Amino acid sequence: MYLAKKLKGTLVLVLSLSFLLGVTGCSSNNPSPITNTNTEGTVKNGGNFIFGITTEPDHLDPYLASAAETREILFNIFEGLVKSDKDGNIIPAVAESYEVSKDSLTYSFKIRKLLKFHNGSDVTSADVKYSLEKAMSLSVAGMDNVKSVDAPDASTIKVNLKSADSDFLPYLTISIVPKDYSDGDVHPIGTGPFVFDSFTPQQSLILKKNPNYWQKELPHLDKVTFKIASDTNALLLELQAGSIDGSTVYNDQTLSKQLDPNTFKIEQANSNSVQQLNLNNAVKPFDNIKVRQAISYAVDPDEIIETVVYGKGTRVGTPVIPGLRTYFDSSLTNAYKKDLEKAKQLLSDAGYPNGFSFTISVPSNYQVHVDSAQVIVNQLKSIGITASIKQVDWATWLSKVYKERQYEATIISVDGINVSPRSYLERYVSTNASNFINYKSSEFDSIYKKAKDESDASKRVELYKEAQQMLSKDAASVYIQDIAALTALRKNISGFTPYPLYVFDASTLYYTSESK
Repeated sequence: MYLAKKLKGTLVLVLSLSFLLGVTGCSSNNPSPITNTNTEGTVKNGGNFIFGITTEPDHLDPYLASAAETREILFNIFEGLVKSDKDGNIIPAVAESYEVSKDSLTYSFKIRKLLKFHNGSDVTSADVKYSLEKAMSLSVAGMDNVKSVDAPDASTIKVNLKSADSDFLPYLTISIVPKDYSDGDVHPIGTGPFVFDSFTPQQSLILKKNPNYWQKELPHLDKVTFKIASDTNALLLELQAGSIDGSTVYNDQTLSKQLDPNTFKIEQANSNSVQQLNLNNAVKPFDNIKVRQAISYAVDPDEIIETVVYGKGTRVGTPVIPGLRTYFDSSLTNAYKKDLEKAKQLLSDAGYPNGFSFTISVPSNYQVHVDSAQVIVNQLKSIGITASIKQVDWATWLSKVYKERQYEATIISVDGINVSPRSYLERYVSTNASNFINYKSSEFDSIYKKAKDESDASKRVELYKEAQQMLSKDAASVYIQDIAALTALRKNISGFTPYPLYVFDASTLYYTSESK
């Protein structure tokens, strides 16, 4: 899952038009490096930037990490053969160029010359082969269609597919690690702009500048510290006290009222994840489609958006984000317009005329989800349903809710692992390991497979929309909003770069005045 984001709990895109339309048969020999997009003042290289977070890493091994807040840290340590730039284009990274065969079955890459891992060893095709085969063995998303990985020479890698796949390239953002990578969950080694220095549980994770990074002008900072706070309120206190330089918060009113505008500025971007009330489809009464539909008619996303995030959110009716403009089905946004009478009738038809009781498990360190849950509890009272909130810590949520699926309902924000509609929809396939809501539909599975296999761009768009319509009809989950991510930064910090994926790129940040 690419669950949990910083949305303070997002599970882990405004794409370029060519990619939105599914262009895959191409080669790239002139990569577009990542550059500062929000620049002001004179760049002053050096300094220690301290960024506040509320969730400590669940894993340091990129193949095991599932929390999006973890992945935003690891983004600074690791790179794949390719990566997304700030505009959603797929560009070379560990690879300096790539080509796709005419039949779309073979992807060939040339490894970047003189590229080194953080431990000083050269990056070769053997390392890439090891990394991709490790991902295959762990059933990492997108790797199920890989037939084999060949390394014909030290600088060439060929990925051979079982069948043509128009959405495959974005999955090659998978982290590349050394072939003798044995203690990656303790001391991660990658090729990214920052080198892992230390991790103290419940306190901080520290990265230092990679002096050998292939983009010679980056990074600007000498050191980045991710300081771990207990919750968003603690983060605000840290910001006010001056002990951290920035953090992402989702309450605009809190930011504007409690942070000094002469000291801080607010950078706003979409979180590119969908907040949703997930109902465990395998547990009574949520195994009944009428019950799920009743709840969908009773929950009012507009009220949640206005009261919890003060209008800083975009209502949705699908797990696909609005940023995927071509694939996002906007017609579903009001598919379940608030209708209490219809909700009551559906409950009665399902055999629950007097309602029922259930528990919503919410990660306690994500205040935006706790507050949203409270609004939903009050809304459901209108149709006779009594919901209670059970706050759990993040580690418990991951183990009990996500992995073991021992829950009735939960609120979380879910994102995609790359810039493709497939990454937002694949978790609903019956056999997908990330299908933590236990949604099962042979019809959806069939539509999804057709979309995945379709080579015609326009037909693929329609099939992905059909898949979204199926999820809406079945009320698989209650889709609420894409919440705006508001990042508070000290005014002497510039270079903040928003991405179509949820990542925090520290490499482009720099101080414009005296640094720490």
